[in-house]
Amino acid sequence: MDRIKQIENYVIALFKTAKGSHDWEHTKRVYNMCIHICNVEKGDLEIVQYAALLHDIGRSEEDKHLGKVSHEKLGAKMARKILIDFKVKDEKIEQIIHCILTHRYREATNPQTLEAKILFDADKLDAIGAIGIGRAFVFAGEVGAVVHNKNIDIKNTTSYSKEDSAYREFLVKLIKVKDRMYTDEGIRLAKDRHEFMVEFFKRINLEVEGVI
Repeated sequence: MDRIKQIENYVIALFKTAKGSHDWEHTKRVYNMCIHICNVEKGDLEIVQYAALLHDIGRSEEDKHLGKVSHEKLGAKMARKILIDFKVKDEKIEQIIHCILTHRYREATNPQTLEAKILFDADKLDAIGAIGIGRAFVFAGEVGAVVHNKNIDIKNTTSYSKEDSAYREFLVKLIKVKDRMYTDEGIRLAKDRHEFMVEFFKRINLEVEGVI
């Protein structure tokens, strides 16, 4: 069994108790998207594969502590040990760790390498479009948020609260994602997903008003 498959199996075991919004299925989608973008953009596929598999392994701790733990920093520490244990080359490890540390939308540290930009874009693409909408509603359910509040004032809401709905996530973050993409392929894919998402929330606002 090759090393990437071994690490994949290790990560799958780590995600056995993960919540649905950031589970193994999310990582698998990001992994597949990373491969697609990497092939288009001509990045280092091995670095991208490792980074994609390990990028969210610290997420469960962040959720457990209601966002007070930075999952990218914890995940990078965990990933370094895993990569050393699996005897990945030192120069590769440093590049993989950079990808993990810079993949988060809300993190101030920007990705500097092509591979880090690929991971960032792949992860963000899974937050928008049809799949992004689905994940936003799953996360809202995980924190006990309302289904929808079209009149929400985001300035008077907090994350991990009853008002942390999918629509709040759209207004706070998702609507801005397409303008944060780095790669040409990421930009191309984000445009279509963004347009679908905007139309969805227009529609749900009309439905809750009883207009349609």
